[in-house]
Amino acid sequence: MKRNFFIVQLFFVFLLSGCFSKFEKKSKDSKILTHIVLCWLKDPGNLEHRKKIIEITDSFNEIPSVINARAGNPIMSERSIVDDSFDVGIIIEVEDEEGLQEYLVHPIHQKAKKEILLPTVERILVYDFAR
Repeated sequence: MKRNFFIVQLFFVFLLSGCFSKFEKKSKDSKILTHIVLCWLKDPGNLEHRKKIIEITDSFNEIPSVINARAGNPIMSERSIVDDSFDVGIIIEVEDEEGLQEYLVHPIHQKAKKEILLPTVERILVYDFAR
């Protein structure tokens, strides 16, 4: 009886460990491609539009190739080296260029682009880099 209970417990430990694998930190040797998107709104400073972009960015975490997706507002700075002129910054992390392409064509991203980004954003600047 104890043996069966132990086997069942072990099974659930292995099952649950797979559920959290996406949340594991990548090792230093792991490749990560970072996709940075800076957005300037058609109506600069519009809090509702900023909120919509930030919220829709969270849905990008449902895309299989996305390791992490997050968005936020700029931090105003007196430092001349800091560009705080944008309204929303977005960071998407994927493993490689193939993962980036999967993200870009994924229906979740395409819907967000069509329904939220294109109607509210005047200018977008993108930076991609890999480690």
